[in-house]
Amino acid sequence: MKPRKAALLLLLVSTVLAPIVLYTETLGIYLPSSATSSSSSSSSGNDFIVEEASTFTFGGDIRPLNILPQESTTILKEPLGFVYSENSTQSLAVNVSDASANDNARITRQLTEDSLQHQATVLSVLSGGRTGDAFENPIRQVTTTEELKAQSKDGEELHSQETEFKTIHTDSTKEMSRTSSEKSDSAFGKMQTNVEHHTSRNSGRNGAREQMDAQNDKQKEQAALPDARVSQLKDQLIRGKVYLSLSATRNNPHFIRELRSRMKEVQRVLGDVTKDSDLPRNAFEKLKAMEQTLTKGKQIQDDCAAVVKKLRAMLHSTEEQLRVHKKQTLFLTHLTAKTLPKGLHCLPLRLSTEYFMLNSSQQQFPGQDKLEDSRLYHYALFSDNVLAAAVVVNSTISHAKDTSRHVFHIVTDRLNYAAMRMWFLANPPSNATIQVQNVEEFSWLNPSYSPVLKQLGSPSMIDYYFKTRRAESDSNLKFRNPKYLSIMNHLRFYLPEIFPKLGKVLFLDDDIVVRKDLTKLWSLNLKGKVIGVVETCGESFHRFDRYLNFSNPLISKKFDPRACGWAFGMNIVDLDEWKRQNITEVYHSWQNLNHDRQLWKLGTLPPGLITFWNRTYALDRYWHVLGLGYNPNISPKEIDRAAVVHYNGNLKPWLEIGIPKYRSYWAKYVDYDQMYLRECNINP
Repeated sequence: MKPRKAALLLLLVSTVLAPIVLYTETLGIYLPSSATSSSSSSSSGNDFIVEEASTFTFGGDIRPLNILPQESTTILKEPLGFVYSENSTQSLAVNVSDASANDNARITRQLTEDSLQHQATVLSVLSGGRTGDAFENPIRQVTTTEELKAQSKDGEELHSQETEFKTIHTDSTKEMSRTSSEKSDSAFGKMQTNVEHHTSRNSGRNGAREQMDAQNDKQKEQAALPDARVSQLKDQLIRGKVYLSLSATRNNPHFIRELRSRMKEVQRVLGDVTKDSDLPRNAFEKLKAMEQTLTKGKQIQDDCAAVVKKLRAMLHSTEEQLRVHKKQTLFLTHLTAKTLPKGLHCLPLRLSTEYFMLNSSQQQFPGQDKLEDSRLYHYALFSDNVLAAAVVVNSTISHAKDTSRHVFHIVTDRLNYAAMRMWFLANPPSNATIQVQNVEEFSWLNPSYSPVLKQLGSPSMIDYYFKTRRAESDSNLKFRNPKYLSIMNHLRFYLPEIFPKLGKVLFLDDDIVVRKDLTKLWSLNLKGKVIGVVETCGESFHRFDRYLNFSNPLISKKFDPRACGWAFGMNIVDLDEWKRQNITEVYHSWQNLNHDRQLWKLGTLPPGLITFWNRTYALDRYWHVLGLGYNPNISPKEIDRAAVVHYNGNLKPWLEIGIPKYRSYWAKYVDYDQMYLRECNINP
């Protein structure tokens, strides 16, 4: 009996354990050190198999190996999977030599780990009373799959071999299900799971790539539909209003009560929210509840034609309301722009009182000998706004290298003359020179000389501005601004008369802020042109046809409707070239032709475009950045690069309607701690 047991144990070792050990050891001959190290790390697993081979469970009892029937050596065959043979080793070596070192290490680790996992399963199968043929199939399954996956490089070949394996496995499973216990069934279930897991690991890279693509698609979808939930909630409110007005749903009081309740909930959730991230946590719940109620309404009122008709009526009503509100907003904005804040009304009164308390010597500015020195930098500023003029001067001086070489010529009206002088006497701008003049003292400027002055005083012009009429009688309300009645707005066309001894002067509007040194403008060669300007071709509404009446032949024959417009506000003017080309006479001739306002509406830019036609020198656009008085979308980078920023438009920085994010550029140059500002309650 003992010899038989010894032979049987030797048989088990030779048929099951020896091929596996030889296979894993042989791999170490052909694989890199990284691979063999992984194989050696599995020695503990091999020890486990040897220790457990002497005894195993059969029917819940521990029995010796002699329960296996005696087999003759003639039926012992090498497993079909070729656990180890000379040919398979050579084939494996060829494949390994072609692969990279990383691939070799990965394959070896997979083979070793899987072989260790399956050995215990094979022994469990043996415990079911199988003969040599019975445990030949499990080994064949494991080794065939591992060898095929290790040697396969072509995807189609791997697929066909795995299909063959599945066929073998199916046959084997059917056979064992008839003879083995529940434990063997469980073992083969585990074996199948392991094989599928191994297959999924081989395709892990493709799966990860597909997952990344799906995430990218989701991100693109979210970018294409920003704040989709807010839009969906708003759409639900519109649909709710439709159902509230339809006859079929109105006759259902229970539904109407529920719908109104849901709409109130949605309105509370929305509030003033414009982004999905700002919605409360219960927003999605309210959205689902509202959608359920709307579905009920759809079931009650399934007439699509009635719904479409109601939506069209709502759209028409909304468009009409929008048109009315736009017109009201435009009118109120222009009205606000024409009004003077209480603080700015107080300031000149307070300054004038102080000025007339000074003696004659105290009312004089120093440095009056520099006023006609053409070697200095001269600025022309025409304004009746004391605080705005102060910001222009302060911002210019703060960026000047040598303030003593800068001369500011300020012209104002009679009402603000004393206040303007008092401000700069009390707040002298460093070493710069200040001159303040009263436009009423220009004796040469009279209706007989200036056509525009004659027109501004005509009864028809006064009636145009001051007669009570409906706001919609004029398509463009901005031309109804009484500021155009002031000659101050037209002094820019009389620069040689105001400064007869100067060669160049820089004209500045009072709604600009200087952000860089401007002295380089005086050294520019204008190449025979009269005025340096920043063109505004980037905006379609800054073309000539926006300002001039091209239905009139006097305009259409002389000018190009698509010609590029430009802007006043910061312009370097060559007064010598002005006189040489007699620009003032050109201006007067066109003003006489426009006595009935048929060529252009009022303002200074249309006659400027005509007067300086083909006489402008284009400056770099960053010398003069416009739009801070109407455009909230100017980039901070563009403002930072600008030499001058211009608050052209109605939203001036000293008004409450000014664009808040631009106000700091202007307020930076106002000393709100100054005594007169505090007395007039002027705050940032």
